[in-house]
Amino acid sequence: MTASARRISIGIKTSPQAVDWPTLDAAWARIGGYSVFDSVWMNDHLTDINRPRGGASWEALTAMAALVHHVPGKWVGHAVLSMTFRHPSVLAKAAAVMDHATGGRFILGLGAGWFDPEHIPFGIPFPAMPERFDRFESGVRVIRALGSALTETGVTRPDRFYPLDGATNDPPPLTPGGPPIWLGGQKRRGIALAAEVAQGWLLPAVTSDKSPTDLAYFADRRDAILAALEAVGRDPATFAFAAQIPTGATPASRREALAAAFEAARLGATHLILGMPPQLGADGVDAVAHEVAEPLRAAVG
Repeated sequence: MTASARRISIGIKTSPQAVDWPTLDAAWARIGGYSVFDSVWMNDHLTDINRPRGGASWEALTAMAALVHHVPGKWVGHAVLSMTFRHPSVLAKAAAVMDHATGGRFILGLGAGWFDPEHIPFGIPFPAMPERFDRFESGVRVIRALGSALTETGVTRPDRFYPLDGATNDPPPLTPGGPPIWLGGQKRRGIALAAEVAQGWLLPAVTSDKSPTDLAYFADRRDAILAALEAVGRDPATFAFAAQIPTGATPASRREALAAAFEAARLGATHLILGMPPQLGADGVDAVAHEVAEPLRAAVG
């Protein structure tokens, strides 16, 4: 799929780590004034992953719920929420709230969790793979089941980790079937799960060793997902491929980000998420908008 085959969505991502609330709030308020941004994102960590342990981080679901009023009409989502932090039934309820609060413009980005220093200190179980993925897959299926139409008997679903017995999600989501789910899985089982149940896939911002991912990796994983979609008979034109691109803190890094965004579009990304250091606040939003997003939109249409 070429850039011209499908309109490319442009988003901005401000993580909730290592930033005070007034700065983060001001950044989202400024984002709301730019039509060039179709979506707004944040990640989900309990600590600052740039430190070996601890570090300031606002809880992502409540932070986004408090900020979303600044960006009416835009899509919002997390890239990605860690399944290890929340019971999937509670997460399904939270997603329903966000679905209503955004007028049906909430994307539920989900991942299996990967940074053990934000689990062990808090007493949050962090099983090794493949059990962690087993739990992730069960959680995704629970959330999908609870997004289905409300019934008097609720949802009953045997499950090794999260069994449901007449569970209801009432009030139900605004979006039929629940908000779109985008997954961050990268290996064989993650790709198969995305092709089966998700509406999109997100390139991770960093790998498990905290190294940035690159566009060669994006292209390789996209090809694997396209093959998986074909295998289950799904139309790839209905599936989103999101590339995350850091914009850094300088004009030079933003020029590099613009070039990377063009390359991601050429490689078939349907969504470009421009990551911004949150400490830059409203001025950083202005810089990303003028130096990256606006020239990008002018070029890709």
